[in-house]
Amino acid sequence: MKCKICKKELKGRKDKLFCSIECKNYYHTNLRRVTNETAKELDKILHRNRSILLELLGKNTFQKKLKRVVLAKKKFNFKYITHFHINKKGKMYHHIYDFAWMEFSDDEILIVRR
Repeated sequence: MKCKICKKELKGRKDKLFCSIECKNYYHTNLRRVTNETAKELDKILHRNRSILLELLGKNTFQKKLKRVVLAKKKFNFKYITHFHINKKGKMYHHIYDFAWMEFSDDEILIVRR
């Protein structure tokens, strides 16, 4: 077997992946960096979506129905959610942190604060 980083021949245990602590640290440091960058990008999209929902709903309102076009104009990204929930009637709520949205009809969206 060879080291994952520098490709030197490995000596010792059969399940060894790195030839030295430096190669091991290099591998894990870069893995964490790439993971953190991806997580920051996703979190940025989710926070933007949450801000859009807060702006449209207001601070004192708990639910509001509006046209899908209104969200699209504000560049709301419908693909990114934190989780979803299906209610007793079979309707799916798409959650973004403490807000949720549901497709009420083909062109209407119901926004709910949880």
